[in-house]
Amino acid sequence: MSLARISLSLAGIVGTLTVAFTGGLIWLLVTQPVSTTEQVARGEISPLVRSVAGVLYEALQGLLKYL
Repeated sequence: MSLARISLSLAGIVGTLTVAFTGGLIWLLVTQPVSTTEQVARGEISPLVRSVAGVLYEALQGLLKYL
């Protein structure tokens, strides 16, 4: 594989992960706005990342049940 193909593949993976994380964060802001903004205001990033990971995991479970 050439360096160009590897870099494009890596950029695609990073872009996909970024979109998934952003979608989870937006979902948390819509469904739990108070707790999400409190965590951001306090500077607590770990619970926020854990919450986004939980949302993405539940979405993936629902998708796999559908398939």
